[in-house]
Amino acid sequence: MPLMKAVQIKGPGADFEMIQREIPEPGDREVLIKVEACGVCHGDAIAKHGNYPGITYPRVPGHEVVGIIDKCGPGVADWKKGTRVGVGWSGGHCMKCPACGKGDYYNCENSLTTGLSIDGGYAEYMLARMSALVSIPAELSSVDVAPLLCAGATTFSALEKSGATGGELVAVQGIGGLGHLAIQYSNRLGYKTVALSRGQEKELLARKLGAHHFIDTESSDASKELQKLGGARVILCTAPSTKAISGLINGLGMDGQIIIVAGVNEPLQLFPGQLFRGGRSIKGWHGQRPGDAVTFSMLFNILPMIETFPLEKAAEAFEKMMSAKVHFRSVLKISA
Repeated sequence: MPLMKAVQIKGPGADFEMIQREIPEPGDREVLIKVEACGVCHGDAIAKHGNYPGITYPRVPGHEVVGIIDKCGPGVADWKKGTRVGVGWSGGHCMKCPACGKGDYYNCENSLTTGLSIDGGYAEYMLARMSALVSIPAELSSVDVAPLLCAGATTFSALEKSGATGGELVAVQGIGGLGHLAIQYSNRLGYKTVALSRGQEKELLARKLGAHHFIDTESSDASKELQKLGGARVILCTAPSTKAISGLINGLGMDGQIIIVAGVNEPLQLFPGQLFRGGRSIKGWHGQRPGDAVTFSMLFNILPMIETFPLEKAAEAFEKMMSAKVHFRSVLKISA
């Protein structure tokens, strides 16, 4: 059997290790993808540390995958060998009926999660259910489009589904791997966009990305500054600081909401009365509809800022991402 290179994690907390294993054969309604690029996302830390129900090891992480269909299994419809595709966080719904009974990955009790419940894209080849596939336009390079399948899908869908309308005030907290995309989406969706970041260093970048206003959270009270602008309809929190997020609640306007997309693992501090004033709310959000994010990004020329690494340096790419030393997304360039 032909072999491929892959980077796996043997168990919770184990190191990344390069291995060789047999190239898998696609099963019913599955395809084999020759991986061109795979983004390195904060969600990969779940595979690294094992805090996910049902995860089994060894596991190949990676859920921002772009590649070419190399082989189709039985029952695959509408997809052909040679087609360029992507796979995001959703590994696809169950295949017991055409629409999974309930209709989609997010409501399917037998759904899969790429890189967690099934092997992901830190490899030369991977299997994917056809229900998880997203068509990737030829105009976008594989390394550029890979982060759009999770980071892009998360920030874009959070903003698009937020209920904000054109001209309303939308603030983006943090200008990192998620935030630098969120600012671009917010601007192109027609919102009055405010970038929130510690220090003045990123103001020029924020405005270049499309921010209409910049608030230095280190030298000013961000909530008061947002209220001077009329109060935020949405504050999208992309940096994992519960202290910073808690301090923004009073910056919300009427019916305003804080949407948390960062991986925050500590409790927020708030007084319920802060939410009563103006019908404010707080909710979490994870990536949905990656195909829509890819299409929107192509139409409006929204691209992530990336650093690329070979598959052999997956551990370095992961560590730089986790320590925020990458500018701004790590991407494994495998065969692109």
